[in-house]
Amino acid sequence: MSAAVRADGRVLVSTHDLPRAGALREAFEEQGYAVELVTPDEDVSDFDDARLLVLTAPVEGGQAPPDRLVRAAHEQLGVPVFAFVARAPEGRSPAPVAGFDEVFRPDASADEVALVGHTLLERRRLQEITGIVGETDAMREVLERVVQIAPVNSTVLVTGESGTGKELVARGIHALSPRRHKPFIAVNVAALSETLLESELFGHEKGAFTGAIDARRGLFELAHGGTIFLDEIGEMPLQTQTKLLRVLEQREFLRVGGEKPIRVDVRIIAATNQDLKRLVAIGDFRKDLYYRLNVLRIELPPLRRRREDIPLLVNAFIREVSKRYDRPFHGISPEAMEILMRYSWPGNVRELQNLVESMVVLAPGRQIVPADIPPEVRGVVTDEAALPVPLGPGSVAERADAGDGAGALRPQLEFIFRTLVDLRMDVDDLRREFEAYRREGAPAGWGGAAGRGEVLAGPAAVETAGGAGTVELGRLDGVEDRESVPVAETVADEPSGAEAAGPDPETGEDGGEDGVVVYREGMTMEDLEREAIRAALLAERGNRRRAAQRLQIGERTLYRKLKKYGLDDEA
Repeated sequence: MSAAVRADGRVLVSTHDLPRAGALREAFEEQGYAVELVTPDEDVSDFDDARLLVLTAPVEGGQAPPDRLVRAAHEQLGVPVFAFVARAPEGRSPAPVAGFDEVFRPDASADEVALVGHTLLERRRLQEITGIVGETDAMREVLERVVQIAPVNSTVLVTGESGTGKELVARGIHALSPRRHKPFIAVNVAALSETLLESELFGHEKGAFTGAIDARRGLFELAHGGTIFLDEIGEMPLQTQTKLLRVLEQREFLRVGGEKPIRVDVRIIAATNQDLKRLVAIGDFRKDLYYRLNVLRIELPPLRRRREDIPLLVNAFIREVSKRYDRPFHGISPEAMEILMRYSWPGNVRELQNLVESMVVLAPGRQIVPADIPPEVRGVVTDEAALPVPLGPGSVAERADAGDGAGALRPQLEFIFRTLVDLRMDVDDLRREFEAYRREGAPAGWGGAAGRGEVLAGPAAVETAGGAGTVELGRLDGVEDRESVPVAETVADEPSGAEAAGPDPETGEDGGEDGVVVYREGMTMEDLEREAIRAALLAERGNRRRAAQRLQIGERTLYRKLKKYGLDDEA
């Protein structure tokens, strides 16, 4: 293969060691790369198409030499650098050296270096095509799977947490496939309602439903010959799953309201952040569809499991955002980068990208330091924190990283669980208090002077008279004094119903102390509410605004209830 065949850049080889440089040039040219020999003092900033620098000077002491070429490769060209060590243990690979992507034994052959360089450059090329950034073993495995899967037409299932880059992988598969010149259509299943989703995917005929004034092609027809990406496939309704299964098996479908089958040639890539096996077990996802989708699978790791990729991602996002907004950026200090690498990133790559964009846009005109990073990323607890401390040892991210992360509680679930536990404890306490009351009788002061279960709680109290149970009491000027009060005694001769709710027919009064609401057997909640409003107005001498404040309701609400209960004339 000649160098002219490959048009993806050139390899720079230093002339520190001329014999080795000549051998490397021949080896890389056999791989199809254009090679340029550069002198130690040469200005290489004009080599915009450079993809790799091979330094033939030996590396001493495990550190990169202060070589002008090495600095230019990192700072100006942004390309990987290879080097040879001066000495290495017999039969063992040399230890990594800071500043170099790969180091080789002093006796390494030129063909070996060219092969490693070709592998690295091919991976970089794939990353440029797909937009996937990462050098950890997990991401290298993802790239290898993309390369293996892309040429075939089998269905692909991409799994991973939200924000890990599932659509990026789908676009990479399409870009490397024979279908790359055909349409790529992405659909977020969760963003469409059940009826709209079926029409969007499969189209509809004229008059199929109200508003269908004309026939319309669906996304499957529009993606004919290409790839369709179904994101959040776990949210697809069961009825639509049935039609999707037919597309997978028969490569045909019916439009909504249609009678003639339509055949399509479409590759389906599905993605989800849910456990489809669990959805199958509870009946929310068809088992046969799951097996038809799960032919080839790619699982994306969360960012917290590939922290070594964070500096690479940060640098890539900085270049992208700086170019987009034409803004200079002075970089991130090592201390700030260490904070970014320690953070658990629950939003994964998407959260990191958004943070980098904000740092570039709001850059203070100097290098970013830890104080410039948001408090939640630095681990500073703020007053706005709405969730409790995670249950059990370790953080949520740490427990998720223990084993495969399955079943790890999310903060929202922990909050709900803690609330339910507290509620259960409160109910148990109330039950025990009520049982103690039934066994021992009412505590002193509960029975009231008349011994009728009457309880006064300030300006407005509730008197119970009839039927054992509990009644909620509260001052009309606040809710802090509410309590549940057991009632043990009944008064059989008390009036009930509407008669109890109104004033005494002989005296014209409410039948109790001023500001006291009396409950009698047969009264409804509306009766109690009417008497509470009357008592509040009486206590505030008819001032509706203060009465609404005492009742802790809005003035409009009070006016509406006055009209409802016919109390306008009394106010």
